Amino acid sequence: MTQSGGSDRPGPVTAPYGTWNSPVSAELVAGKTVSLSDVRVDGRDVYWVEGRPTEAGRRVLVRARAGHVADMTPAPFDVGTRVHEYGGGAYAVCRGRIVFSNRRDGSVWLMEGGQSRCLCTGAGLRYADLTFSPDGRFVFCVREDHRAQDEEAAAAIVVLDCMDTSDPAFNTGTPLVMGPDFLSSPRPSPDGRYLAWIEWDHPAMPWDSTRLRAASLLQEGDDPPRLAAPWSVAGEDGQPESVIEPCWDRDGHLLALSDRSGWWNLYRFDTTGAAPVALAPMQAEIGQPHWVFGLRSYVPLDDGSILAMVISEGEPRMVSIRDGAVTPLALGHPSACPLPVAGGGFAWLDAPPDDAAAVVCGQPGQAVHVLRRAATLPLATDDIARATTVRFPLPGKEGTGHAFFYAPASARYRGEAGEKPPLVVMAHGGPTGRASTAFSFKVQWWTSRGFAVVDVNYGGSTGFGRAYRQRLEGQWGGVDVDDCVAACHYLADAGWVDPARIVIRGSSAGGLTVLLALARSDLFAAGTSLYGVTDLRALACDTHKFESRYLDTLVGPYPADEATYLARSPITQVADIRVPVLFLQGLDDKVVPPAQAESMVAALRAQGVPCALYEFAGEGHGFRQETTIRQAWELELAFYQQVFGLPVSSIPKVELKADAPVV
Repeated sequence: MTQSGGSDRPGPVTAPYGTWNSPVSAELVAGKTVSLSDVRVDGRDVYWVEGRPTEAGRRVLVRARAGHVADMTPAPFDVGTRVHEYGGGAYAVCRGRIVFSNRRDGSVWLMEGGQSRCLCTGAGLRYADLTFSPDGRFVFCVREDHRAQDEEAAAAIVVLDCMDTSDPAFNTGTPLVMGPDFLSSPRPSPDGRYLAWIEWDHPAMPWDSTRLRAASLLQEGDDPPRLAAPWSVAGEDGQPESVIEPCWDRDGHLLALSDRSGWWNLYRFDTTGAAPVALAPMQAEIGQPHWVFGLRSYVPLDDGSILAMVISEGEPRMVSIRDGAVTPLALGHPSACPLPVAGGGFAWLDAPPDDAAAVVCGQPGQAVHVLRRAATLPLATDDIARATTVRFPLPGKEGTGHAFFYAPASARYRGEAGEKPPLVVMAHGGPTGRASTAFSFKVQWWTSRGFAVVDVNYGGSTGFGRAYRQRLEGQWGGVDVDDCVAACHYLADAGWVDPARIVIRGSSAGGLTVLLALARSDLFAAGTSLYGVTDLRALACDTHKFESRYLDTLVGPYPADEATYLARSPITQVADIRVPVLFLQGLDDKVVPPAQAESMVAALRAQGVPCALYEFAGEGHGFRQETTIRQAWELELAFYQQVFGLPVSSIPKVELKADAPVV
């Protein structure tokens, strides 16, 4: 909870931007904040997953029942899955029965009546998108088979029987769907007669082109169900469309999201093959890129209406859809569509712009009841920076770029007269993703210390329609860099920031944007790459299945377009980088292996560019451990203070090394 300032508070102290003492400490960011995700409802019970840095990032399933909040999964259970490496849909609940995937070994467990039992050991197998049958006996899920190490992991939709007490080492699930390169979203109809799912093949990603399929579910005796008479529902008419999030309404109608209109909108599909019906056509998006399983953008309600989260101009809002009419709803700031709770109201993960995320319950237009907040913020209202939506012109092109700008904010400090703040540019990952206005320490860490921040929704970002998303096709490493540079020029020309003190940071795909921006523009004084891509050729040849053909769309087919891969790889652009660079890398990263950062650092140092590489044991693609998170933030702050010649906070300086002087 934030604190309001009192009338007896002394006036703000004048101090240079970038030097302010901040209440946002590394300890607060790293150890006193949990991650909240995957809210589910079972009757009146509300469940969610907490990621706890103080427990080495362990993910714990938590339940709120009748006002009492309790952990459901004791150590060493780690609720999660590594299907597609990014996971999602790692647990399901039905009438008090819980099934979940243990991320540490891939096993699937059943919890019921206070007892736990292993359904399958998961040796060489991974399970995700867990979904109960209507009667709660069976679990439909996606299985990823890694047992043949010299072959690409095979995907299947399988069914697990909660009544099966056989040896879990031999229970791998009964296959229902096999063949496509990728499968997701197995969703049974309310009467248990049908199953719908999503499938797609290389080189498409799920936001490029997918197929919606369905089949009858048949069951004989106590045997697991099997599929009969499968049919194609959408996505096979020759026109690429992204169909995602199938769901059945109370009357047995099949719903799904499709971007066939240029925007992810909600459609009702007829099982007889009739043309789909757009339930609420709009130039806004209901849906997000499916990097993880189990995303939820809409929910059919028992009264026949549909609750949906609409993203317009990159920002979400809640609406009710009924008979084609769209009615706005005041339901806080959900990060996913709220779920109805038995007895009335909804539960959701709220992500407001001025407080830490929280699992809440409430009714439209009413105050919410907080079940769990990610952190208690020791901040005054004036300490919190709020986003200003920025639309900037794209040089030499028609159209508009999008970003969120945050001015420095502090209840205790103000900048010196005539001084403009330094700017931290943030390039989001993906690159198919989007910046958000939700409260984030990634922003507040900087703004509370006197830095301005711009979070750029460069071309390729989601929430602006398919055409904006497709701006990056064949142009990754070009459009994203140009848009970040254009945003900086816009802010500098407006007098909001100091053009001589601009740095850029990004993780994963955003790391590539950072490094290419340093090579192609003299606007930036330094950059930070967090587990960022440095060699597109290596990424194309040495990454996991889900993203192994992602670059076909973003860059071009490999090796046919090897020249483009070379031109867009930061490792080939080191001669053009002449400013300091900080690299932060997990040693267990399977998405962008450590060798990418190590090679880039060696090449930069050989060119005389001062840089630093910090590698963290036990960390993968994203940092989860308290000590790592704290050290990463402290290092990056010290790095920028050193670059700008500011007094370095009471933390270790970054050891920048180079092998030869820059000439």
